[in-house]
Amino acid sequence: MAESRERAMGSNALAVGSQGVSGGTSMLLANPHFPWQGKNRMWQSQLTIPGKVNVSGASLLGFPAVNIGYNENVAWSHTVATVAPFGLFDVQVDPLNPTTYLVDGAWEQMTSQRVEVDVRQPDGSLAKVGRTLWATRYGPVTTAIQGQDLPWVVSAHAVRDVNMHNLRALNTWFRLDQAEDVHEVVDILETTQGVPFFNTVASDRTGKALYADIQAVPNITDEHARSCLTLTGQLLFNQTLRLPNVPPVSILDGKRSACDWPDDPDAVAPGLLSPKVQPRLIRNDFVGNANDSPWLANPEQPLVFPRVMGDTAAPRSLRTQELILTARKRIDGTDGLPGKGFTPQTMGQLLFADNSRAADLALDATVTMCRNVPLGLVLVDGNLVNVSEACPVLAGWKSHDYTTDSRGSWLFAHYWAYLLGGQGIEKLPWRVPFDPKNPVHTPNSLDTGSSALRNALARAVHALRTAGIALNAPLSDVQKVTRGGEQIPIHGSLGQLGVLNVITPGQVDGKFDIVFGSSFIQQVRFTADGPPQALSVMAYSQSADPNSPHYADQTKLFSAGGWVTDRFTEEQIAASPALQIKVLD
Repeated sequence: MAESRERAMGSNALAVGSQGVSGGTSMLLANPHFPWQGKNRMWQSQLTIPGKVNVSGASLLGFPAVNIGYNENVAWSHTVATVAPFGLFDVQVDPLNPTTYLVDGAWEQMTSQRVEVDVRQPDGSLAKVGRTLWATRYGPVTTAIQGQDLPWVVSAHAVRDVNMHNLRALNTWFRLDQAEDVHEVVDILETTQGVPFFNTVASDRTGKALYADIQAVPNITDEHARSCLTLTGQLLFNQTLRLPNVPPVSILDGKRSACDWPDDPDAVAPGLLSPKVQPRLIRNDFVGNANDSPWLANPEQPLVFPRVMGDTAAPRSLRTQELILTARKRIDGTDGLPGKGFTPQTMGQLLFADNSRAADLALDATVTMCRNVPLGLVLVDGNLVNVSEACPVLAGWKSHDYTTDSRGSWLFAHYWAYLLGGQGIEKLPWRVPFDPKNPVHTPNSLDTGSSALRNALARAVHALRTAGIALNAPLSDVQKVTRGGEQIPIHGSLGQLGVLNVITPGQVDGKFDIVFGSSFIQQVRFTADGPPQALSVMAYSQSADPNSPHYADQTKLFSAGGWVTDRFTEEQIAASPALQIKVLD
């Protein structure tokens, strides 16, 4: 489940209020992390119905409203939340008749539905393939979820999903497209509950910054969880196992009808958690989210909420730490850039600085460890690896960034991946453990004497040498995409490195490409009057057609750290030298 979530969707979003901007009333940074190929690419548009709606931004293919964008008075973005929008019910079955199950001491018969689809055969012909789907009163039976087997023997697992019947999403986003301020955004989220598994971060012309995790959520209050979770459900829901990136999935006792999701009078649909208890925060400095729970939308005002929505007093991801520190330092003017407060220039600079929070915390200790390896030799996985060449490479990477000309960054990325080994950062050999009273700066200080550090570095050095990659290769040599026969270097890196501009390389059709990461990036500034001022860039470009002039244009712009200046008003659009008008009958 952790791997599946890591490869799904993510995002950063930062809203800055009147106390955090320079030369305006508020700003918003939208940085959704989406696939670079396939159905979940975002597409840019401006939708206008004179006198009704005027909104600019981006949407998933086929969605007839803007998902992330801005209008005359409000800008907003979304990040994937830590809510599990589904839950499981463990139902006891009759081993001799496993389609009957026990509820309140009485046996019930599952319902069935036969489904047949046409499947293309190896010879090109079509043939019917059928399955019988079974369902309980709680929902359909599943024998696997996100790659984990759920045996159907003495019990079965039914799944209930809050979005199975959620047709309210269009209402939510069409009304967001028309919102006048962040207070109306909260009202829209509460009265529609149509957002599926997303946080909302917004700013408005009045100078307010909003974080809200108000969405369709299973009505599993903390009391309901204590009463109804199975033993396995308790471990997973409360994250006793501390699995990184796994939301609080519930497994409830299906033998008791009282353990079904109860109806709440404040919710808009049966089985949903009341929106009144879901977290929200409006401030004048900043709020943000980088896919952690709502707890630290702003560390000065920690939030509380039902456990089903995420954890509290637990380690934050390095990307969350980086987002908070970036906001704090810019507002205080302590980040080395001129002045205090965000401007369009500084907001863009800080995102594309590609700073690694992992390097900030661990690089010096890693260099010290490397220099202290006896004879520079480490025996790992049956290989005797000389790591001495890596020491000056890492020591020379003083910028801690993943810009295209950085050297040593690719080596550190592999080292960090081996060191984590799929664990949360709190599992690493830190001398200073996580402290919930200081969550942005802990854990810290790696133990330079730990064999885990030596082994991870040796594995990274061996992997790069085996692949024929120099330890000091610039990022531009190894992280690039091919568009129209031209190779374009791509800056940024993995979220687990604490880099805000997430870029995840991989294989597409057997070739190296970027599979996931920064997609439609947008920053919007409001002033007391005048139109919103917006800059944007589509990292993978607007067109998926290799023959289009817009197949690689914005990818090149993204590579160079550039932005497109949006044209929002009719006058701005009319002034474009590239304007084309098509009238559809």
